[in-house]
Parts: sequence; C-alpha cells; structure tokens
Amino acid sequence: MPENWKTYKLGEIADIQNGFAFKSKELGETGIPVIKIKNIVPPNVTLEGAGYYTGELTAKLKKYILRKNDFLISMTGSTVNVMSSAVGKMGRYRLDEISLLNQRAGKIYITDKEKADFEYLCHLLNRYEIHYNLALNATGSANQANISPAQIKNIDLKLPPLEEQKSIASILSALDDKIELNLQMNKTLEEMAMALYKHWFVDFGPFQRGQFVDSELGKIPKGWEVKTLKDLGNIFYGKMSKKNLKQTKGIPIYSGYRNVGFYPISNCKKGKVIVVARGVGGTGDVKITTEECFLTNLSICIENNLELIDDLILFFSLKRKGLDFLRTGSAQPQITIKDLNDVLLQIPPKETQRQFLNLFKPLLLNQDSNYQENQTLTSLRHTLLPKLINGEVRVKDTEKTLSKVL
Repeated sequence: MPENWKTYKLGEIADIQNGFAFKSKELGETGIPVIKIKNIVPPNVTLEGAGYYTGELTAKLKKYILRKNDFLISMTGSTVNVMSSAVGKMGRYRLDEISLLNQRAGKIYITDKEKADFEYLCHLLNRYEIHYNLALNATGSANQANISPAQIKNIDLKLPPLEEQKSIASILSALDDKIELNLQMNKTLEEMAMALYKHWFVDFGPFQRGQFVDSELGKIPKGWEVKTLKDLGNIFYGKMSKKNLKQTKGIPIYSGYRNVGFYPISNCKKGKVIVVARGVGGTGDVKITTEECFLTNLSICIENNLELIDDLILFFSLKRKGLDFLRTGSAQPQITIKDLNDVLLQIPPKETQRQFLNLFKPLLLNQDSNYQENQTLTSLRHTLLPKLINGEVRVKDTEKTLSKVL
C-alpha cells in the first residue's frame, strides 16, 4: 500500500440507513416503487418485480426515500452456496424517479466527506470479494442468511488521499457510464426490432392485400403454418455447474437470467432462445444467448434444431407472447418443458422470414457492436479496478488506455 494511503473501518467514514417494514396490504400495481432485496442486482438496482406503495408519502416515510445514485446493500439472502442471491449484494440506484427502501435492504451513505469520496466508496465496496466475505460470515440458514449493520461497518478499507479517490472514481465511472449508455442503446434497438416484428407478424402490414385463412391462432396469411414449440426440435434443461470446475474466466455461466461465473465447457450455442424456468424473479422471461455459454438448470433452451423458424423470429414471437401464463407455484414459481411443449406459434414461409431478417439485420449489427464493446469495457474495468484501489497502477498510467475506448 502506498505510504500516503490509510486504512479505515467502513463505520468510521459511513453509516447505513435501514429500510421500512411495509405491509403487503400497502403494496399494489401502481404508486411509488418499493425496493426489496431482490431488486438489488449488482452492480445496479432494478424495478423488475418491485411492488408499489399505494398510500400517502407521510413524514415518517421521507427518510426511506431513494434517489438517483443511492447505494444499496441486501442484509438478507442466501449463503455463499448461491452467490447470485447471496446476502451482501450491492448496487447503485440509477433511476430518475424516487423509490422507497424496504426492510432488510440498507442504504450506505458517507458521514465523513473529508476522508472518503462517495463515488470511490461505491466502486470499492461493490466487488465480488467484499460480497463473498459478507456472505461467508452471515448468520442464519442457507436460504435465510443475515448480516447486521455492525458487520457491514466492520469492513476494512484502504483509502488514498481524497483527490486521488476522486480521480480513480472518475475513471471507473466513465467506464460504467459508457457501459450503461450501450445498454440503453441496445434496449432502444430491441424496442425498434419489436415494433418491426409487430408490423410484420402481428398486424400483417406487408400482407394485407393477400389472402388470409383461419387457424388455431386466428386469421393468418395463406401459406403460413401453426406449429407447437415441441415441433421445432429439441428442448432441454441446463445442468447444475460443479463448484470445483468454476473459473475466473472462460465460458460464461448463466443461472436464470444472471451471469454467475465462468466454466470450462458450454452446453448452449450463441443465438439460442432460452426461457427462465425457475428462481427468484424472472420466471418466464425470454432471452437470446449473445455468446456460447453454460446454462444451469434454472433455464430451458429451445434448440430449434429443425430450422422451421429463425431463432431471432422465434425470440421475438415468444417475447411478445409472454410466458407468464405458464407459471405454476407461488413461493417458487416455475415453468417446465411440459408447459412449453404445446405453446402455439405461427410459422411464416422461409422467403418471408428472409425478407424480414434483411430489414432487421442493421439493428442486429448495431446491437451486437454495442454488446462486443461492453465486453471489452467490462474486461478493462475488471483489470483496472483491483490495481487502482491497491495502488499498483496510478491514474496517470491509465490515460493512454482509456483514450482508446472512451
């Protein structure tokens, strides 16, 4: 550690605001979002699956208001056996609208601004090794592990002088902002692609002058077919990954809708449609793999090996249809292969598919370019972060590298 760096306990420079115990009867479909521990999906916070407070925002609730860039931590979760849902997850709240903080989620905030920069602290804390150590020392059962504010405030931190903290944070934040921008651009591109899909395959815009025939899905253009998912070929569950084979790099492991590590082998090709089969939140979500990967048994892959329909058209068809209606179970919702087998799909002629994909290809290329750039930026961030926060690399040494990617 450089001579002018100092070691502090987190509690010497920051504190933790606990959440409020909202009652289930106070939550509905509209209102102010309530952020629960499941909404903390490192490195950010998501509204996916959030409840909404339907009551009045009284004075007693104002201390639980979350605003853009607040930094949250989960104080209940699983143990190190399932790191994707383990206690101690942290994430930034990046949304413009306010939310409310639920119980067992905490907000970390700076108390000594002369010693610590908030942006730097967020980068310093939001690392796998911090998360792992918190989960490792949690108390309780495997599925109900807990950590206390006192445990969190006992974390040891190495801090450089304040100005150097700010410089390091600006580098890491610039990388994060670029990654976030690419994600937003890809979200917009996907919305444009969905609109194009709807025009062709829901509203049948290009085919209105042709003949239509009756089908199990209603009127469809003459020459189109209706098939079930099981007609498309092989559908299979992923497999449990083995702990002793997990790596720090290699083939990405996808568990449900999260990347949870790396593996030496794959079981799913790039460009294949997968369905989240079970897990905490996301059950029924439809994804398409952006790279060769290893799927765990929380996902189902639709291999589509008979090539009756292009994988991209299949993806948009299922995503628009939505598969939430197939979910069973309340405490642990799930979707099975048996549930998926009889889902009906319209199959356009191959020439129609080819014409659509020719229009779609520019959107796909832009999306893939943004994804590949994010892979490079994320890799660079993972390389720089430990070196910067340990003083192995100084800010001035990174300027040439960053100028090439930002």
